[in-house]
Amino acid sequence: MPIICRFYGIIVVMFWRDHNPPHFHARYGGYEIEVNIRDGLFRGVMPHRALMMIQNWRKRHIAELLLDWTLAQRGEPLAQIEPLE
Repeated sequence: MPIICRFYGIIVVMFWRDHNPPHFHARYGGYEIEVNIRDGLFRGVMPHRALMMIQNWRKRHIAELLLDWTLAQRGEPLAQIEPLE
């Protein structure tokens, strides 16, 4: 479970060779969601404030997330992505 970013108690992870479409997982407290990188659609439950921060971060880093997705599909080490500040 490679952690690619942490901010405000949110942990963002991406799994190697995970299923399509390209996505990441975000955890906050006891909550977890799976977020589509391109359109932001998600599955799971997340407090509204944390969800808004995750979506804001996603929009700023789509290219980097897609690059990490490509690396993950190859089983290669993932790059860290700058946190939301």
